[in-house]
Amino acid sequence: MDCGWWVWAAAPHEPGRRTGKHWVMAPESDADVIGASLAEPAVFGRLFDRHATVLFRYLVRRVGVDDAELLLGDVFRVAFEKREHYDRARPNARPWLYGIATNLLAHHRRSEARRIAATARLLTTQRPPDDPTDRVVARLDAAELWPHVAEAVARLPEGERDVLLLYVWEELSYDEIAAALDVPVGTVRSRLNRARESLRELRTSIGRQQ
Repeated sequence: MDCGWWVWAAAPHEPGRRTGKHWVMAPESDADVIGASLAEPAVFGRLFDRHATVLFRYLVRRVGVDDAELLLGDVFRVAFEKREHYDRARPNARPWLYGIATNLLAHHRRSEARRIAATARLLTTQRPPDDPTDRVVARLDAAELWPHVAEAVARLPEGERDVLLLYVWEELSYDEIAAALDVPVGTVRSRLNRARESLRELRTSIGRQQ
């Protein structure tokens, strides 16, 4: 483990560069932060400040609050330890962080299945209008199908489920998902197509039963 891990809490800094007699504010990319953190580990805390909220939301949706709290710390610990190998040609590190989170979720598949089932039960009685699960159901054009959809999503192969949830819940592009999962864009497309086909088959099956 990198001995600087314990100091990556945000430290005071001046986000700009000096040009002559004036300070010129320079947008600081995630790649810049990661690069700076190699010399000053505390700088890495800025990455946490930028991305922890959305990553925590993603983890809660997949495994619930208790496991998400533990996993969030693991995500940034792993990111900190691997920061030297980050491709700094990519200014936005969020797909990279999603990839780390998704890899860690592999050890929590049973918890994830329970979480998805619990979400389905909750949504049969209450569906917050801004909840991203509404968008899943909307694409299937029938809100009452969500409990069945949740069960089908839980049964998807790991790779297809990861791609589907990153695309639908987190609204990542194909390129961002490919970067997150370290697979070609073509693989993302094929996995997403297979996941969609599984859900279409579910819709057809339920339609025949009605």
